[in-house]
Amino acid sequence: MKLSSQLFTKTRKDAPKDETSRSAELLIRAGFIYKQLAGAYVLTPLGLRVFNNIVQIIREEMNAAGGQEISMTSLQPKELWEATGRWTGEADEVWFKTQLHNKTQLGLAFTHEEAITNLMREYISSYRDLPVYAYQLQTKFRNELRAKSGIMRTREFVMKDLYSFSRNADEHEAYYEKMKDVYLKTFKRLGIGDQTFITFASGGSFSKYSHEFQTILEGGEDTIYLDRAKGIAINEEVFNDEVIKDLGLDKAKLDKVNACEVGNIFTLGTRFSDALDLKFVDEDGERKSVVMGSYGIGPARIMGVIAELLSDDKGLVWPAALAPAQVYLVAIINDDAKVQAAADKLYAELTKADISVLYDDRDVRAGEKFADAELIGIPVRLVVSEKTVSAGGIEVSSRKGGDTTLIPESGIVEHLEERTKHKRARV
Repeated sequence: MKLSSQLFTKTRKDAPKDETSRSAELLIRAGFIYKQLAGAYVLTPLGLRVFNNIVQIIREEMNAAGGQEISMTSLQPKELWEATGRWTGEADEVWFKTQLHNKTQLGLAFTHEEAITNLMREYISSYRDLPVYAYQLQTKFRNELRAKSGIMRTREFVMKDLYSFSRNADEHEAYYEKMKDVYLKTFKRLGIGDQTFITFASGGSFSKYSHEFQTILEGGEDTIYLDRAKGIAINEEVFNDEVIKDLGLDKAKLDKVNACEVGNIFTLGTRFSDALDLKFVDEDGERKSVVMGSYGIGPARIMGVIAELLSDDKGLVWPAALAPAQVYLVAIINDDAKVQAAADKLYAELTKADISVLYDDRDVRAGEKFADAELIGIPVRLVVSEKTVSAGGIEVSSRKGGDTTLIPESGIVEHLEERTKHKRARV
């Protein structure tokens, strides 16, 4: 990691007055994000480390599910989207559009169904070419009428969107059901599995239902009706007696709660393959349309949800797998050369052992260092002081539980490695 004195970012006591989201307030105060303008945020060094940790977990799960990673362009040709009717009309509200010097119109993609369907026309022609599961982690642009909730609803954001291409409805349905489990596993690894539920939502013109993954959150924008025992919920937009009966739920056992959508999966059918002529020849020589599905996750939105859901009155509390560093090292020097030498030595030893450290080497009061450690939310805090040096140990504290113990200096690396191993195994 880095020395705190080398970070250009600084913590702050107060958040901007125009921020109403608790997650945005905490992330700005702790120096993880910077608000460029409404709906657009910069990820600073600490924030980018958390974001990349989230992305890595998502990537690992998509790869394990057969996904092949690609990266499509944000710039999109007008003609491609006209073919599906999404250049104008209802979709026009979310487009950011521009044009070249020669007056050719382009759009900044708000999603990529058209683009990837067009791409697959180059590579899919036979049943032997299917199935295909391709995904990307790529920037989207949506002209939100009211960008709010910090990084949980923005106009520029990274989305993980995976698209499935299948021979028939049965093959699609098998992968669709598989992805439900993949998503639940992903959110468990991200530390929000206990509060995230499959939620039935509108399937639009494609299917009876789509499925959202909603995390219970006091500041969430969505309202869901949750059956905790069965672990499923209904989005308010489709909540009625018919749907309740269809899902075999008891209305009296449903809790009305606020939630934030962290992922969704859709059956697309042949809507885009028909419009863009994505066909394949089956075993009998018949030309058929490819059956498609779409599977989305918002990494930055998850970062905001975690910041709000797992925080306390002192600041952020990151899960070990996502934190910007494994250890926050505080040196209380007070002009004591022995303490300085011990802290520097410990930092070097941890770095050599591949334990990531944010070393607070700043010349500020101990209280300020402790307050920043709690605000930034790194799971483990180490303190080196005149007292610990005299005792021949290192003070180790847990950010989440607050428990504190003195570990002998000679055993600190082994202790932290075992602690990290335990955390990962539990996740």
